[in-house]
Formats: sequence, structure tokens, C-alpha cells
Amino acid sequence: MDIKAYIESGILELYVAGTLSEKENEEVYALMQKHPEVLQEVLEIEAAIVKLTASTSQRDNNHILQRIKQSLGFDSDDSKVISIAKPKYNWITYAGWAASVVLAAGLLWTVNQNNQLQTDIQVAETQQDLLETQIENSKNSLEHANVLISVLRDDNITKVPLAGQGNFASTYAKVYWDKNSDRIFLDAQGLPDPPEGKVYQVWSLTLTPLTPTSLGTIDRFTADANKIFEIENANESEAFGITLEPAGGSATPTMDQLYTLGVVSAG
Repeated sequence: MDIKAYIESGILELYVAGTLSEKENEEVYALMQKHPEVLQEVLEIEAAIVKLTASTSQRDNNHILQRIKQSLGFDSDDSKVISIAKPKYNWITYAGWAASVVLAAGLLWTVNQNNQLQTDIQVAETQQDLLETQIENSKNSLEHANVLISVLRDDNITKVPLAGQGNFASTYAKVYWDKNSDRIFLDAQGLPDPPEGKVYQVWSLTLTPLTPTSLGTIDRFTADANKIFEIENANESEAFGITLEPAGGSATPTMDQLYTLGVVSAG
């Protein structure tokens, strides 16, 4: 449809004047919703009528009628009279419809703005939670670092170097054993990242007879940046070893995958 030609056809003036059939009114109303330029033209026509009505102080409805007909381009000799006293669809009705369209658009904008605000609030809350988590992690890291410093400086801590074994001679580790608290701190910086599906398993050993006791697997080896792990150890350990085992660990150490081994000094 040629909207420009439709606007210039004069049908919108008839629409505002309330002389169209109900079907024609529905057609115009549908086009107003679909084409902003049609709605704008209707509003301008209504504004012209309001202005024309307000510009006269005369009470003669026939005089006003003639002025409106002239403004709309009707021939004064036309025998067809357009009643504006009680039209089926007067301009106030359509102005109300137009206002409803504008109000609906405003409400839609408000809803969108509210949704965006809610999204912004959720993002801000998520960022705050993340920041609080980072702060808590930093506090925990600082506390852990202070514990490590105290361990390293404590003369009562037993230090056990673990040397590389067999095909893994280039590897190394060190155990700091705090017998008073039944725990060790394992510095595994000298071990490579385990291959996928494998984990390092730490063993406490007694030598006569040789008896291994698992101290557990290091499941977060790759994720831990400093490679220092705190492990419980209530055993009377005479040596410590580290093997590479399938994920989940093994009941006994795989000796051909023994990476490091160190004997506790008698002193």
C-alpha cells in the first residue's frame, strides 16, 4: 500500500470526522498501529480541529461546522452534511485511542527499563559475591602462607627431602613433618603435572619390614599454583614416597611409577 497516497486521499479527515463505516474505521485504526506516519497525520488533523474550535468564541454550531468543512476542503454547496454534534466516532474517541497507543508504548518502555535495571542489579550482586569470595580466598591464602612460614622456621619440624627415582631422577620434593600436630606439608614443586587420568599418591613407609601406608592422593595438583599441600599423618613414618597412580589412587604403590623417595633422618 502507498501510505503517502493513502494519507493524501482524505480518508483520514473523514475518519476524524466520524463519517466512515465501522469496517473503514477498523482499517484506519489498524494502519495507525502499523504505520507511525498515519497515526501522526490523524493526530495533526485532530489538533487542527481543536485549534480551529478554540479560535472562535461563537456558540453557533452551524458556523463552526462551516469552518471545519472549509478546513477539510468540502464544498459548501455539498448537500451532504457531516454532523459533529453527535458523531458515531467523534474526534475525542480517536484522540483517546491515540493516547492509549502512546501510553502503551510508554508502559512498554518502562517495563524494558525495569527489566534492564533488574539485570544490572543481579550483575552487581554477582560481582559483589565474586569480590567477597576473592577477598575470603586471599585471607585464607595469607593465613596459609603464615602457617607455612612458621613451619619453615620451626626447629622442631622434621624436614625430609625426597629425591627422584629411576626414570624420574630429575624430579624432587620435600616433606615438612610436624609431629606435634600429626601433619605434613608436602612441597611438590619438583614434580611435573600428572597426565590425564592419573594422580600423585603420597605414602608413609616403615622400613622393617617395608610397609606402605597411603596418605591420600593429590587431586588438585594442577590447579594449585604453589604446589604445597597439607596432609594428615599420624603414622610412625620412617620414609615418604610419591607414586603416580590411576585416578582415585591405589591400595599399594606402583613401584615402577615411584617418582620420589626420602628417608626420615635419625637425628
